[in-house]
Amino acid sequence: MRRVVAFVVVIAAIAGGALFAGRALAPCSAPLALANKYIPGGAAACPPLAETASAEARPLAPAVSVAPAAKRLFVEKLFVSGTLAAREEAMVGAQLDGLRVTEILVDEGDRVAKDQVLARLDRSQLDTLIAQNDAATQSAEAAIAQATSQISQFEASLTQTSADLERAKKLGAQIMTEATLDQRTAAARIAQSQLDSGRNALRVAQASLASRRAERRELMVRIDRAEVKAPVAGIVSRRTARVGAVASGAGEALFRIIVDGAIDLDAEAPEQSLPRFAVGMPASIKLPGVEVPIEGKVRLISEEVDKATRLGKVRIALTPDSRARVGAFASGMVTANQREGISVPTSALQRLDDGDTVQVVEDNRIVARKITVGIIEGDSAEVRAGLNVGDSVVTRAAAFLRPGDIVRPLSAIAQAPAKVQEAAK
Repeated sequence: MRRVVAFVVVIAAIAGGALFAGRALAPCSAPLALANKYIPGGAAACPPLAETASAEARPLAPAVSVAPAAKRLFVEKLFVSGTLAAREEAMVGAQLDGLRVTEILVDEGDRVAKDQVLARLDRSQLDTLIAQNDAATQSAEAAIAQATSQISQFEASLTQTSADLERAKKLGAQIMTEATLDQRTAAARIAQSQLDSGRNALRVAQASLASRRAERRELMVRIDRAEVKAPVAGIVSRRTARVGAVASGAGEALFRIIVDGAIDLDAEAPEQSLPRFAVGMPASIKLPGVEVPIEGKVRLISEEVDKATRLGKVRIALTPDSRARVGAFASGMVTANQREGISVPTSALQRLDDGDTVQVVEDNRIVARKITVGIIEGDSAEVRAGLNVGDSVVTRAAAFLRPGDIVRPLSAIAQAPAKVQEAAK
C-alpha cells in the first residue's frame, strides 16, 4: 500500500512540475489552454482555442515588387540603315580626244579646289599649231601693211590724174585735142580702180588677221583643256586616269569628285515610320570601324515607297569631318521626339484587347488602371494618361493577381542591392 501511495505522489509531483514549466514557457499552448479551464486564474490569460487555431492557419499575403511611377525624359528614336553615298558627284573627263595623258597630279582621297589641275595631256601637237598660227598672223599683218602702203600710192595717183583731167576740161577743145582728153579720163578711172583694189586688199588682209587671231584663241582654249581641271571643290573619290592612256571625251570619266566632300546616308525606313520623319531632325550614325557615333541631320525624305519592299528613302546629311567612305553600310537612330513623362517598367504593362493596363497597389490591394502608352525606350515606357507620379506600380504584371487581391508590396529599388549582393556571392 505504501508503494502505491508513493507512486501516486511522484506522478502528481511530476505533473505539477510539468504544468508549472508549461505555464512559464508556453502558457497558451493547446494542452495548457485545455487545462486552464479547470485551473482557477488560467482562463483569462490566453485567448480561446478557436481563435488561436484560426490565427495560426491564416496564410500570408503574396509579396509583389512595386516601383513608384516617376518622371523622366523620354527620347523617341527611329532606326535607319543604308549605304553611304555622295550627295553630288562630279564626273571629270577629257575635253580633247586623241591626246595622251602625260601627268597625273592627284589621287583618290585628295581634297581639291575648284579649277585645280588634276592631270595634263600631251600638247606638243597644239604647240606646233600655235607656231603655225603665229606665222600666219605675221603674214596677215604684213599684208595689211602692204595694202595700206599701196592705198596711199593709189590715192596720190588718183589725185594727180583727177587734177590733170580737170585742167584738160577747162582748156577746152581749142587747146586740148580729143585724144588727150580721153587719155586723161582713162588715167583717172584707172587710178580710181587701183585705189578700190588696194582698199579691198586691205580688207582681205584685215579679215585674214582676224581669222588668225580667232584660230589662236581656239588653240589657247584647246591648250587650256589639255590641263584637266576640277570643275568643283571636293574630294576625289575615284581615279581611272593612267599615264600614257589616250584620252577620249566619250569614254569613262578620268576622275570622280564628291562635291564639297558632302556624304549622305541613303537610308531606308518602313512606310509606317515615314510620316514621323521631318527634315532637320538630329541623328546619330554608327559607321563601320568607328567607335564614336557621328552626328547628322535628316536632309531629304522621299515621296515614293518601293512597291516590293514597302520601304521609303531617307537622306541623312553627315558632318564634313565624319571620315565616312562612300559605299559603306551604316546604321543609326534619328531623334524624332523628346519630352518629359511618367515612367513605368515595360514589364508592368498588360496588353489587353480593350487597351493597356497596369496593376497598382493601394492600401495593400491590387487595383487595375487603364493607361495610355507613349514612347517606349529600352525597358521603360511612358504613360501619357492613367497614372500619377508616386503611384506604386507592380513591376512585373502577373496573371494570377486580380483586382482587390491583398498583397504585401516590396520596393523593387530596395530589393536591387540585395540581388546584387546575392549575385556577387
